[in-house]
Amino acid sequence: MFPFLQNKTSISSLGSTTSLRPSRPSDSFSVESGSTYTGEAYLRPTDTRKPKTSAVGVLTNIIRKRSRSKLRAAGLRVNPTSSDIPPLPQHSPDYIPFHQAPPSPPPTSQAASMSKKDRSRIRKKPSTAPPPPPIPPKDSREPEIALDTDLDRMEGIVDLTILPQQNMSTDTSSPNSMFGSSDHSTGISSDVSSSFGHTPQPTPGPSQQPALLFNNPFQPPSNSNPKRKLGPSAIFERKISPKTRPSIQQNIPLQEVVPPDADSPSWTPPESWAVEKEGEDPTGGAAYSSSDDSVTLRTPHSTRKKRRRTTIARELKAKGSGSHLFKIRIYRANNTYHVVSIDLSVTVAELSPVLNKKLLLDPEAEVHRLYLKERGRERILAQTERPADIVRRRLDQAGYDIADGLDLLGADDIQFLMKFVYKSNVLGPAEEELTFDNYEYIDLTGRSLKTVPVPLYPRAETIISLNLSRNPMLEIPLDFIQSCTTLRELRLSNMAMKKVPQSIRHCTSLIWLDLSCNRIGDLDDAGLDGIPGLGSLKIQNNRIEKLPWYLPRLHHLKVLNISNNKFKRLPDVILKVASLTDLDVSFNMIQDLPEEIGNLKQLERLILVGNSVSRFPHGCSSLESLEELDCRRNMVSDLSVMCMLPRVKSILADHNAMLALDLSFGPSLTHLDASHNDITQLTLPPGPVGQPFALTYLDISYTKLSSLDEQALAHLSSLRTLLIDHNAIRTLPDSLGELAQLRHLSVSNNQLYTLPFSIGRLQKLEKLEAHNNSLSELPASLWDCASLTLINMTSNLLGSFHGPEYPSTSQSAGSPPAEPSPLSLGRPVEHTERKISSASTTSPARPLPPLASSLERLYLGENRLTEDVLHPLTLLKELKVLNLSFNDIQEIPPTFFKSHTHLEELYLSGNKLSSLPSEDLHSLSNLRVLFLNGNKLQTLPREMGSLMSLSVLDVGSNNLKYNINNLDYDWNWNFNPKLRYLNLSGNKRLEIKPPSQQIQSQLARHPSDRKVLDDPSDFSNLKNLKVLGLMDVTTMLLNNIPDDNEDRRVRTSLSEINKMAYGIADTLGGNLNMFDFVQPSFRGREDEAIFAMFGRSSHVASHNRVSKYLHDHFVNVFSKELEDVQADRGETVQDALRRSFLKLNKYLHDFLYERDTRKPSTVSASGSIRHVIDMSCVRSGASGVVLYFSGRMVYVANAGNSLAVVSRQGTAELLSRKHDPFNRSETARIRSAEGWVSPKGFVNDEIDISRSFGFFHLLPVINARPDIFPWLLSELDEFIIVANQGLWDYVPYQTAVDIARSEADPMMAAQKLRDFAISYGAEGTTMIMVISVADLFPHGRSRQPTVDTLDPEQYVTATRRQRGGKVDNIKDRDVSRLDDEVSPPTGHVAIVFTDIRNSTHLWEVNAGMNTAIQQHNLLLRRQLRFCGGYEVKTEGDSFMCSFPTTMAALWWCLTVQNELLKVEWPLEILECEDGKPIHDSQKRLVARGLSVRMGIHHGKPVCDLDPTTHRMDYLGPMVNRAARINSCAAGGQIMCSSEVMREINAKVFDLEPETEHSHYQPAHAVEAIRRMGVVAVPHGEVKLKGLEIPEMLTAVYPQALIGRKELETADPGAAGSRIQFSPEQMRELAVLCVRLEALTSSRVFRPLPRRKGSTAAASQLLEEEEKLDEAGSVYLYGNVDALIPPMDKLSDADLMLLLDSLSLRIENSLAALTLNQIKMMNRSSDEVGLSRRNGGAMDVRMLQQLLSLLQS
Repeated sequence: MFPFLQNKTSISSLGSTTSLRPSRPSDSFSVESGSTYTGEAYLRPTDTRKPKTSAVGVLTNIIRKRSRSKLRAAGLRVNPTSSDIPPLPQHSPDYIPFHQAPPSPPPTSQAASMSKKDRSRIRKKPSTAPPPPPIPPKDSREPEIALDTDLDRMEGIVDLTILPQQNMSTDTSSPNSMFGSSDHSTGISSDVSSSFGHTPQPTPGPSQQPALLFNNPFQPPSNSNPKRKLGPSAIFERKISPKTRPSIQQNIPLQEVVPPDADSPSWTPPESWAVEKEGEDPTGGAAYSSSDDSVTLRTPHSTRKKRRRTTIARELKAKGSGSHLFKIRIYRANNTYHVVSIDLSVTVAELSPVLNKKLLLDPEAEVHRLYLKERGRERILAQTERPADIVRRRLDQAGYDIADGLDLLGADDIQFLMKFVYKSNVLGPAEEELTFDNYEYIDLTGRSLKTVPVPLYPRAETIISLNLSRNPMLEIPLDFIQSCTTLRELRLSNMAMKKVPQSIRHCTSLIWLDLSCNRIGDLDDAGLDGIPGLGSLKIQNNRIEKLPWYLPRLHHLKVLNISNNKFKRLPDVILKVASLTDLDVSFNMIQDLPEEIGNLKQLERLILVGNSVSRFPHGCSSLESLEELDCRRNMVSDLSVMCMLPRVKSILADHNAMLALDLSFGPSLTHLDASHNDITQLTLPPGPVGQPFALTYLDISYTKLSSLDEQALAHLSSLRTLLIDHNAIRTLPDSLGELAQLRHLSVSNNQLYTLPFSIGRLQKLEKLEAHNNSLSELPASLWDCASLTLINMTSNLLGSFHGPEYPSTSQSAGSPPAEPSPLSLGRPVEHTERKISSASTTSPARPLPPLASSLERLYLGENRLTEDVLHPLTLLKELKVLNLSFNDIQEIPPTFFKSHTHLEELYLSGNKLSSLPSEDLHSLSNLRVLFLNGNKLQTLPREMGSLMSLSVLDVGSNNLKYNINNLDYDWNWNFNPKLRYLNLSGNKRLEIKPPSQQIQSQLARHPSDRKVLDDPSDFSNLKNLKVLGLMDVTTMLLNNIPDDNEDRRVRTSLSEINKMAYGIADTLGGNLNMFDFVQPSFRGREDEAIFAMFGRSSHVASHNRVSKYLHDHFVNVFSKELEDVQADRGETVQDALRRSFLKLNKYLHDFLYERDTRKPSTVSASGSIRHVIDMSCVRSGASGVVLYFSGRMVYVANAGNSLAVVSRQGTAELLSRKHDPFNRSETARIRSAEGWVSPKGFVNDEIDISRSFGFFHLLPVINARPDIFPWLLSELDEFIIVANQGLWDYVPYQTAVDIARSEADPMMAAQKLRDFAISYGAEGTTMIMVISVADLFPHGRSRQPTVDTLDPEQYVTATRRQRGGKVDNIKDRDVSRLDDEVSPPTGHVAIVFTDIRNSTHLWEVNAGMNTAIQQHNLLLRRQLRFCGGYEVKTEGDSFMCSFPTTMAALWWCLTVQNELLKVEWPLEILECEDGKPIHDSQKRLVARGLSVRMGIHHGKPVCDLDPTTHRMDYLGPMVNRAARINSCAAGGQIMCSSEVMREINAKVFDLEPETEHSHYQPAHAVEAIRRMGVVAVPHGEVKLKGLEIPEMLTAVYPQALIGRKELETADPGAAGSRIQFSPEQMRELAVLCVRLEALTSSRVFRPLPRRKGSTAAASQLLEEEEKLDEAGSVYLYGNVDALIPPMDKLSDADLMLLLDSLSLRIENSLAALTLNQIKMMNRSSDEVGLSRRNGGAMDVRMLQQLLSLLQS
């Protein structure tokens, strides 16, 4: 491809550096345009082209040039003089001879230097040129002519193929001549210039005197040859060497050849010849330049017609850029490079002369241009683009910071991001390299083509689909497009175009056009209206702000995608395209939809994802053909208009701002997703008589529902999937049994304490998911579900699993009971359960219940089940998955496994098993997964070796003490050769050592009777082993422990790092995708450590080679970056972490591509790729999270969806950030990097995360820049959970912390979290690491807080929760995971009363109060467990709590006030006056949500145990005083008595001496209070209601909420509890009132649209209204502002008065409409009307209307 490089010597590297700036202030660098000296070819690379050494190569290059509409006109540029130009002899009308041409070479010699296609062309087109005329004899008196041999300007004029190569020794020009000037000194300074010698020149040929033959293309052809054309054939006929320069005796000044006028006739070549115009940039100039990459600073040199001089130093000074230079590495085609130092404002035109001098070692090389390779494509930089600015922007987009030295990074190898190459302007791969099997569907994606390949021209008529995406072409030749008469589909995406190719408008047969992922700013000049049949137009991910005016002319346009652009409103022209059926406007900035959207009558699909649309206008009701609506991630508050559309089938509306779901469904709606909203009400009015709702899918998960309406649920009789996860629902209505078609019911993460008995009637139910609730028992009717295949009851409070209910003798066998029997929910858990189950298994007369034949997966983990539950489970013969982990099972019945021969997965983790029955283990022939970790197993039976399908075995954290010499009775891993996952970690007594000599000899004597080969301690026989866990296992440093590599993860470290205990647990998906890393004593320092995790949970776009490389190299990279941190420049550890992530990503790229890194020890000097690149590897990626411990500071850095969460006093604190493409800030960053987000949330519709290692084909859209969170550890911090997406996608942060706190051992905590993730639905690879940071504080508290002892006789200390201990009376799953509640304190106690401000009014008028009160109660109860309080009782929203110490009470009050600001309150609460966010004068948030007041007092109350609730109660004057103190507090205040303040002053402020109770105050509570900070504001002496003695009261605030004392303490009253109406809402209500009043007169009122910014005169508006009136229709048009008062300046009282008036008018209108309707029905002339007037009976319709009237 590069003939001029064939004779060059191999150059391994070239590190020269050039600075494009003046070396002194007086220095300058002169660039001349239009100059006459020979070196002009280097000055104007835009207009020149050097020939190749082969003449045929020159001809081929001429044919393949960029497509332009005309030939060059200006052929020569010489210095005009005053002397006249002598006449030239005209021997031929076609030629102007100067010297005699030599005879043509023989055909054989020509063919030797030509390709096969070139030889065939010459054979087909024989030469018809006449012989050149003789040259007159040379006159010695004639001066020698100084001939300009700029051949690039002579295309079509000079024949390049006649003469052979000649000696170039007479050439007086050189690359350096371009810099010469007598008036200016050179401004180019080379810091280092190493060229490794010059390339040898071609061998000179014999001395000859050839002639150059010039042809005038503007002269008409001669009469003697009328058929001659100036086409490719004519070019092939002429043969003149481009290397010969004649020696002419006289210097004859020649005039410049001036092109003819525009009106003069001239020949235009076809665009497929790619002939460039004179003075035109082949790259298209600014048309190819990105406005974000470069800004056009000046007119390109090629557009100048006159000679001019440019001084770069002066221009840089004028631009104000100073001397701040950027270094850029520019490569040659052979991968050597040169480094230049230039300013941000230097353009390609200014840089090209420098590159010609430094990089073109061969002066005869053809013309070179500067290319940019990035994002899998290559393009020529326009002359106006600025390379330094492009580098700066790309580095910024890739995540680099200014502190990283952006000006120097360009000098490094940044090929992973971009690459500048200075090479010849060839047209891509040779024609021989392009082969086509099918000429109908052509895919040329990413072929580096600059024009359409020639082989496609003969077959152009057959092409139906053409894909030219990711090619650096700007135009498609017009003649080719005109030849494609059957082209239907054209794809031009990812081509960095700023304009649509002009030739596309001529493709009249086009139907599908894809212009996505370019830089197009507008379509005004595209002329797409010239394509009459265009039906699909995709222009997503461009920079379009408006659509062209002619769009409505596309009468056949059906599909329009304008997503990921810059639209701020829906373009008006779209509303005029009546043929549209599919419209996608996702990820723009649209806030409102116009009323005229109803004009799109044929629209079937509307996508609005990621905008800011708040409402659907009434005009949307006219979208009669709409079937699919996707409005996710907007601000929509009401869907009623869209749900009533007649044909709409699917509505996706998650992540919006809906408060209520009051829906009247249309007849076709089947799919509705309203999840992730603040919905607190769900009411579904019944549909028409005899027509049930068609809804089959309803998702209302992640809302704030507290209950389901029973009548509403009953009307959804067609429902097949109901998802109501993550709500606050406590019970399900009995009408659930009416959903006869229900297949999938998911009610997980609610507060359910029971399931309805009617669930047994759901005969088609297949999946029942109710994990993480508070269910204490299951209905026995569940056995009647005949289709149920999955039951998930993980994380509940189940104490048993009911056996089946059998019918009495009066019922037929197998029929379900009509009413609940004694085995229903009300019956005790114990007693007869086991007997019934046992009888059912032995009695042949009783058939199995339906569930026994259908259930395949049963999840019962984390409950309170014992081994008694196993007997009913023996009925489930078809079970494939059984999860009984983390229960209280102590033994398994011997015959239990015999009943489950189909089992494939068995989870028994976290129980109390001491042995495993071996009798029937062999029956589990299909078992693949067995989890036995966290038990008390000491040995494993040898019969486990019969599980030949076993591939995953976890027996970690047991008491295994393995005797490897006891092979006859104990299990050995070699018995199961298919093992892929084996975990033995946590068995601290386990030793793996070689067998004794006796066993070895025994194995040698009986080789046929054993399953273990050679050495039973060897793991090498497990060929499929991927994960081996040997943490805390004694391995005796054996050689048989397999190595850790990219295909196998082996853990052999201890479970304690730098005095911190840690545990890890994982699952193995399809491949080994995740790698963990632990480095103790980092850099040799005892207080430093690193914990890291790399990989992806999903097998999609993941590769173990990527994860393993990150695992192996992070420490070295980070250590080096830490050493390079310059603290004196303000650099910190955060800078080192950021640079480590970015540099590691760069090294990963070099490793995957194996490129030349300029290190002879590691990479060859050739720079070539050493092996075949695995594209599945280089297109993959990995998330990463790193924790760097330095003393008590931990730095957390993450990129992707692997996150870290710390537990601070039981509260989850996120230490990282999930990089979700849906996140608004991430979406903006992706868009700025020319990426886009698809509606499903994937970057460029490929990857589901926005930051990651790898994915280099999407760099810099997806980069590895981490988010870094520094965290100072304290005694309140307990542990840190590090996990990947497999955990966080299914387990909330707080739930994960609660689960981990229930286990004292970090290893068991990690395993428990892993098992729960599996139970909750996690798939793929899940990895979890738990690090106990509480161990860093020897005098701190344990991870599970306890309350210090006050007095052994008076107070009981809080103990850690032990399974099998006492059971909490509070039936709440979230609370039951926490520490056990303290025993009720007696003696001297502190009493706290709490109350919600204006709670009575909130209950009356605010729909969000039901959900808010549950959130309030959960928060207070959680903090009671953490702070050691006792819940005495609740009354409404008021809590009464007791504490053993005053400091514990104060700690609880301060913590609750801080945490109330973080609760996710319902939106109704946040919009009312009582709950709106309030900031103080310092802009700090001091109030948000429910406002709780508190009162604290301590003393010795009367203790009384309540006989009903069995809870301690407190009575007496001390309790009354505490209640009165609470009533004196305002919302958000903590009011304290004088006794309490005395204790605070003594222990917290140290202002008073200690009291008699001060030494009982817990130290950790005092420390926590001091850390939070407390401010006391005295209120003085207050007379308490009903008490004789006044009290000195003091208000106490947390330091962060001290701004509350600035707020008004006045009670906002009832009005503050209501949701406030805005003037805009009042106006909409007034418009509704006017429309209803118009209907009473049988007219329809339609308000005139607001004319924002309209310049129409008032008279024009009146004329329009008069025309509408003359139409005589039933519509009444008018200005609604004339009928309602202005509301912008009305007071609240005026708005309330207006609201009352509007309500009255609406009621009157509705009554009038009802009476009118009844009158019309009675006046009807049909038989029914006559019957009614004669006193006949009323029909159903009449009765329904009367009933609705009476109800109103």
